[in-house]
Amino acid sequence: MRHFPRSRALGTLLACVLALLPLASAGCGTTPAKGAVPVPFAEAVRTRPDLTIVVTDSGLGGLSVAADLAARLPASGLSRSVRIVFVNALLDDAIGYNDLRLERDRVRVFDAALAATEKRYRPDLILVACNTLSVLYDRTDHAKGGGAPVVTIVGMGADLVARTLRERPGGTAVLFATRTTIESGAHRRLLLQQGIPGDRIVGEACHRLAGSIERGAESDETKQYIGTFVGEAIGKLPASPGPLVVSLNCTHYGYAGPLWAETFASLGYPGVTVVDPNPLMTDLVLREAAPGHWPRTAVTVEVVSKVPITPDIQAALGSLLRRVSPATADALAGYRLDPELFTVSIDPSAVVR
Repeated sequence: MRHFPRSRALGTLLACVLALLPLASAGCGTTPAKGAVPVPFAEAVRTRPDLTIVVTDSGLGGLSVAADLAARLPASGLSRSVRIVFVNALLDDAIGYNDLRLERDRVRVFDAALAATEKRYRPDLILVACNTLSVLYDRTDHAKGGGAPVVTIVGMGADLVARTLRERPGGTAVLFATRTTIESGAHRRLLLQQGIPGDRIVGEACHRLAGSIERGAESDETKQYIGTFVGEAIGKLPASPGPLVVSLNCTHYGYAGPLWAETFASLGYPGVTVVDPNPLMTDLVLREAAPGHWPRTAVTVEVVSKVPITPDIQAALGSLLRRVSPATADALAGYRLDPELFTVSIDPSAVVR
């Protein structure tokens, strides 16, 4: 057994996804109703003036959710103040969750990150802004109860796709996500439950795309990856796919924004509808804001990571985040490196190379 050290190059980190509807428990082993804020958080909003919300991801894609939250909370009057803490739940910058062969190892790593989050920040709410981690959450010890209420992103993403497809009869959903998310079949199952035919659901695993986007959302490397994955997805389409609904089920993928529609168009499929469920997490939180509760909400943002975040990645993501939330961009630039944030031992043979 070997404990992986602090890390090497955050460019290889593999991340998550984005799309939400709470699948996770409210800290007591129960699942909130569709689109509902967990009861303990709703109670905290009513009774406590100062709140802490943790946003976590298996990389840095979830910073887009933290930025949206930080931008929209001040005018909400949700509470007197909200402390937003972004926790990068990556164990090692050269080994992402999708590089771990066994699901039980992925679950152990995420559970350790959740335990550290509880101990250090005592959050009123945890937003799992990552599809990869969302499909793991129900298997964690944390999900069995006793911790902060949790909202995960997968269900909301699936709901957004289903809703969009109903507006486009005869259409086909094209789901882009990490390998772990696609292999879990979570989105597909939820879409089938909502009556979407299986032959109208195409899944494409985009291995290593998240790391490329972190290094440069519009780089040649990212364009090449997206071109490859879009081409592979097109090859899986039914003979008459109808309108295409392209779902970005990793929080990183939205950073590449227009590249998705442009790539589909260049391959003969113009006019696709691209859906990105990231903002739905903030929508969910803001439902608890009562008119006149507080005139304004003071917001602070922090970023903490067990692994180093390189200056190049800080610059690449920071420029994108600053358009939405300067406070989040500043928090990334001044992030706190904490190699002891959590500790997990992984057998090297369990790592896929």
